[in-house]
Amino acid sequence: MPSYWRLVHKVIAEADVLLLLLDARLVDDTRNPEIEFKVKRDGKPLIYVITKCDLISQREAEQHKRKFRPCVFVSATEHHGFTMLRDRILIEGKKLGRKEVKVGVLGYPNVGKSSLINALKGKHSAPTSSVSGYTKALQKVRADSRIMLLDTPGVIPFREKDNMKHSLTGSIDFDKTKDPELVVMELMERCPGMIEKHFGVKPDEDLEIVIDAIARKMNMLKRGSLPDTQRAACMILKEWQEGKIDYRGL
Repeated sequence: MPSYWRLVHKVIAEADVLLLLLDARLVDDTRNPEIEFKVKRDGKPLIYVITKCDLISQREAEQHKRKFRPCVFVSATEHHGFTMLRDRILIEGKKLGRKEVKVGVLGYPNVGKSSLINALKGKHSAPTSSVSGYTKALQKVRADSRIMLLDTPGVIPFREKDNMKHSLTGSIDFDKTKDPELVVMELMERCPGMIEKHFGVKPDEDLEIVIDAIARKMNMLKRGSLPDTQRAACMILKEWQEGKIDYRGL
């Protein structure tokens, strides 16, 4: 992680404009106060980019607009928001008198940096994967004649040791998560009815019973036909991290 922070410092120093990417479903969890402080301390323009915006409701989007300024909403899945983001970058570059704008792309692992770069470029320039930490080094990608993108590995705040948060945001992959059942129960408490609706099982105050029901429905069983709740929890977490569970309307 310290080597990653050296790259981040380099990007902040080199970039004219910085993008901080936030997962629309977990904007507060994917904020990085250290990065925000460093960017603002250096007097660099900071644009908040709310990724995966197709996974939230219009009501939530309006709440985010009031909280983060300036912000742009994008969805790589629906190819939404990238023209607006490009225009916003060029506006900030014009204020600085730059004909070519160097843009640093920052955020947590698996928040959608590489997908954003590919969308701005229009071609697959940055490798993408749902596996966190896929980008390992600084990459420079030309979006067009006026925008050069500087991509960094996903960076977690230096002293942050929150397994629950990192599992929910996808900073830790579902198959490397400690106690996936606890993480899934936390998700169910945060978003009542979401998991049950997605898998077509009845809600229950006892969340362990819900995970049992999902395991049985998905035929995830151990010896003696007992539900394999750990395997089911990993599967639920995988679907969440990959954006396959409908979060809207909650």
